[in-house]
Amino acid sequence: MNVKLNDNVLVISGKYAGKTGKVIATSPKNGTVTVEGVNIHKKAHKARKANEVSSINEIPAPLDVSNVMVVCGACDKAVRVKHSIADGKKVRVCPKCGAVLDSAYAGKATKAGKKDEAPKKRVRKRAKKEESAETEAPATEDKAE
Repeated sequence: MNVKLNDNVLVISGKYAGKTGKVIATSPKNGTVTVEGVNIHKKAHKARKANEVSSINEIPAPLDVSNVMVVCGACDKAVRVKHSIADGKKVRVCPKCGAVLDSAYAGKATKAGKKDEAPKKRVRKRAKKEESAETEAPATEDKAE
């Protein structure tokens, strides 16, 4: 299954063909994805307690994964996903423009660049307390003498 959570997808067949949305849930075992704002079903919710109110809730139902295509963020087109290896890691790539579709991988690549910077020095907050304790200690010793 080439569709992952938080991908933008285009519905290519069925009642909602042509609509785009964000994937909010995936089920690889069943081969389905749930897309935000697509395939909305109404479900009645009965009040179980005296202080609850009955209502009709709108819930997005799953679609078959074969009915959606991933939308590339760079070229903004629906594409078939191509796999490639970058820095020893298998990533999803747009075959039209060559952009990486895995946002998690793109985030890790930017973090690797930050590791080259020098780490921040740790500052102890106790240093001020120790100085004030040293100044108070001789004053108490003078009183004792």
